[in-house]
Amino acid sequence: MNESATSPTSVRRWTGADLRELAWLFLRLGVTAFGGPAAHVAMMQDEVVRRRKWLSEERFLDLLGATNLIPGPNSTEMAIHIGYDRARAPGLAVAGICFILPAMLITGALGWAYVRFEALPAANWLLYGVKPVMIAVVVQAIGALAPKAARTTSLRLLGVAAAVLAWLGANELAVLIGAGAASAVLARLGKPSVRPPAPSDEDTGAGNRAAALAPWLPGFAVAGSVTLPGLFWVFFKTGAVLFGSGYVLLAFLRADLVERLGWMTEAQLLDAIAVGQVTPGPVFTTATFVGYVLAGPAGALVATIGIFLPAFFFVAVSGPLVPRLRRSPVAGAVLDGVNVASLALMLVVTVQLGRASLIDLATVLLAAASALLLFRFKVNSTWLVVGGGALGWAIHSAGLAG
Repeated sequence: MNESATSPTSVRRWTGADLRELAWLFLRLGVTAFGGPAAHVAMMQDEVVRRRKWLSEERFLDLLGATNLIPGPNSTEMAIHIGYDRARAPGLAVAGICFILPAMLITGALGWAYVRFEALPAANWLLYGVKPVMIAVVVQAIGALAPKAARTTSLRLLGVAAAVLAWLGANELAVLIGAGAASAVLARLGKPSVRPPAPSDEDTGAGNRAAALAPWLPGFAVAGSVTLPGLFWVFFKTGAVLFGSGYVLLAFLRADLVERLGWMTEAQLLDAIAVGQVTPGPVFTTATFVGYVLAGPAGALVATIGIFLPAFFFVAVSGPLVPRLRRSPVAGAVLDGVNVASLALMLVVTVQLGRASLIDLATVLLAAASALLLFRFKVNSTWLVVGGGALGWAIHSAGLAG
């Protein structure tokens, strides 16, 4: 373990300089973190483990495992966890807000353009160059974390089982819980054999079940005219109970905004989800776009606060428990299983993203060049993302894409 990284059992005194560092780091990541939660987590690992050495790889994995077990936006919660670890409650607030703010402003601006021009500005050229870079960034992070997460034969077998189940469409939360339970049983029995976690329904089924939960929760959003309290409640309850990807978010919002309340059309909601996917930072800033379309700047702010507020609460409650879990032999074994399953999920997402991103010779070469710069020359991933976007623009302008 790197001794300069924060130990799970140590309590360091934070300073104003720590808060300024957190603010700058997560503002920058909020502008450049494309590619979804797996890519965001990879960029955070590069910054806080490899470059700044704020956290050891073991501690980072423990926080990642804890993040995957609570509802809400994973990469945002990881930023909040890092902020809490670095500077306790002030760091929690600074890191989370600074990671969300750039994406909120960018998505809000796109919401304004959508209302003003009734169309979305094209951004395919940007993603064309950025996505191959993010493949290399995530692979580099997985390579750095895997030796710590899969340090025993049983954990390696658990990781393989988790990856296979995720690839076959098993529910992400079921895979994580199953891996944690299996790891605890193996640690208790001391047996080398591994029983893989039981498969669950496919992600689409999980999304439908999650969407079905939304109307059961009490609220004051009613069909008809949009109100700010109603808008806040729709997104607050979504942020409080949602697990999974942007497609699960789509299921939630469709059940509320389209079917139950009639506030949006199917086409508008799909445009909102697309904006969340193509802009940097948390995918949950889809809420900002929806809020602007429905109720202008006030709606954008209210919806954003509503969907992210539960994440701050969940991290504030769960963050102090992570070191205690690690000190318990049984709970530590559960955390080991969750950690290796989390890494397996990242690997599956990377393969899926690669199939959608590496579409021609230019994108394959860009991914390979990015991997070389990361692994051999240790180039900061932020600059690679900026360079990938610039190359995407150049290729688009020259008419060479596709």
